Amino acid sequence: MGGVAALAREAGHQVTGCDAGVYPPMSDQLRALGIELIEGFAADQMALKPDMYVIGNVVSRARAADGNPKFPLMEAILEAGAPYTSGPQWLAEHVLQGRHVLAVAGTHGKTTTTSMLAWILEANGRQPGFLVGGVPMNFGISARLGIMPSQGRPLFVIEADEYDTAFFDKRSKFVHYRPRTAVLNNLEFDHADIFDDLAAIERQFHHLVRTVPGTGRVVVNGLEESLARVLHAGCWSEVRSFGATVSDYSARGEPHDFEVLQQGQPVGRVQWGLSGVHNQLNALAAIAAAEHVGVAPADAARALGEFQNVKRRMEVRGTAHGITVYDDFAHHPTAIRTTVDGLRRQIGKTARILAVFEPRSNTMKLGTMKAQLPWSLEDADLAFCHSGGLGWDAREALAPMGTRAQVADSIEALVQQVTAAARPGDHILCMSNGGFGGVHQKLLDALQKA
Repeated sequence: MGGVAALAREAGHQVTGCDAGVYPPMSDQLRALGIELIEGFAADQMALKPDMYVIGNVVSRARAADGNPKFPLMEAILEAGAPYTSGPQWLAEHVLQGRHVLAVAGTHGKTTTTSMLAWILEANGRQPGFLVGGVPMNFGISARLGIMPSQGRPLFVIEADEYDTAFFDKRSKFVHYRPRTAVLNNLEFDHADIFDDLAAIERQFHHLVRTVPGTGRVVVNGLEESLARVLHAGCWSEVRSFGATVSDYSARGEPHDFEVLQQGQPVGRVQWGLSGVHNQLNALAAIAAAEHVGVAPADAARALGEFQNVKRRMEVRGTAHGITVYDDFAHHPTAIRTTVDGLRRQIGKTARILAVFEPRSNTMKLGTMKAQLPWSLEDADLAFCHSGGLGWDAREALAPMGTRAQVADSIEALVQQVTAAARPGDHILCMSNGGFGGVHQKLLDALQKA
């Protein structure tokens, strides 16, 4: 929603917005754009009298224990009959219409792959518009409109989320985007709060495939059985696969330095500062998508050599007494495992990894995937879990890890546990899809004093 606000501001609209507990980097970016942030959802914001309320999917008709609505502003909007729409619907009508949309979908890697694709197009002179659920460091902003070329369709790269659109529109957000190039990066079960099972998510992904025109391209991960089922249900566009040895696009070499193969033939080389097989796959997906709009794989691979990743993706937040503290957005067990694996490949087998995480997503709060946590943390030397607000026993879930895992009910206790265990040369990897109570700086401050 912060990116939507930024696009509306760039388009010349006066924009304000409200939320609870907005945190960096988005809060900093919005203030820099002159967008006023209002804390909370009080009904007195009706006095602003906007032409349109754009509603995010955090808003609902839910009520607190005392019977009062959790979102009084939404109740007031409905009562007054004021105009409202969803973020994806507003984008479809006011930004994406008439553009060649390149949409990146998948359970993992959407933000990173979207950022890679936008940078490839930018580095090759295409000046695309984009909307990313993070801040790509090559751009320093999460969204922009891009240029309107004198010939051809303008390009717009968008992170295509499968989560539902709004409380009044339960379709996945990406159904609104009508892409001509659709990347299906991977697909596994997530969002247990709105999807009953994997088949339900596959159905939404097929809705996305249905919207791609015949001259469009679907870029699909050839390693994923779930995506094979999605395409088997029907596909009416050109398909390009990546990842598997027999795919249209594959890699030869280590994730930080590899050849890009197109139908088995070398067509480019990626040499960059990123690590992890997941980022190698993200790169192949972005290269295949960029080729659909005329960027040669060799040029795309060269551009990735200058890719600086996204804030909160293995971002180094600082060092203290030889101990490095990282920030990462990983929150699903598979994402945690691949993130830890990426760091392990980067630092080698002898240095220690201290994994600090909080199960903050709706799926993790429900405990749906708690049994996978020990598996996700196998490559970490020690694990520290913030269990505040959970309705399940984190200690029990992490018991298979024995003394390698500790649990804390507060950020303060967590910082004390990690600080007591850390020693020079360690790498502390903090993982959450929220602000994590500012744990990164608190750790650095505590380590500095130790």
